Amino acid sequence: MTTVANDAPPPDTDGAVAVAPSGRRRFGTAWLAAAIVVGLLLGLLAGLLVPSLRTPGDDAPEAGFARDMSLHHAQAVEMAMITYAKAVDPRTRTIAYDIVMAQQNQIGTMQRWLQEWRLSPTGSQPRMAWMTGGAELVQNGLMPGMATTEEIDALRAATGENVDKMFITLMTKHHLGGLHMVDGILAETHRPEVTALATAMKTGQQNEITAMHQIEVDLDK
Repeated sequence: MTTVANDAPPPDTDGAVAVAPSGRRRFGTAWLAAAIVVGLLLGLLAGLLVPSLRTPGDDAPEAGFARDMSLHHAQAVEMAMITYAKAVDPRTRTIAYDIVMAQQNQIGTMQRWLQEWRLSPTGSQPRMAWMTGGAELVQNGLMPGMATTEEIDALRAATGENVDKMFITLMTKHHLGGLHMVDGILAETHRPEVTALATAMKTGQQNEITAMHQIEVDLDK
């Protein structure tokens, strides 16, 4: 998938000056020096005020989101792989396949962010600490929507339509928890690449919830 570049490009001061050569001749070197100083001050001010222009630290929301959502996604991929091999309804298998491909790709993107930010894949902060009120959402070590070991074992042991039904129940809950985390980072970040990926997650998972609900209705007929 296409990701947004991590750092904004440096101001093109050369291009800005070149568009008005007559201005350079009229005001001379003093005007040019003043323009450069103003540009530098504006760039410094932007770096101080706009978080998207600074590399996230270890306890930054973006770092916490990348770490926690990678783990959250990893469980979704695990459940989807189990389901893809055994589901009865081809629509369920398609959704499972899409989840594996999309979320594994997103894990790769988030892990690359951490590498580019020179941060460890695991941080010093507790799970969900990056999100306002997030730590309270962790239950028995599980982030919002995550399945228990027993639930995953039950999915692995299921057969027939029970595979589809169990997967839909577990993955709908999983997606809803993931959407809550996505809303949390969208409220915290100003980095364009994080906003873009989180927004894509939100759209994709909302669409999958809708599709899974329709399958569930059809299976219950």
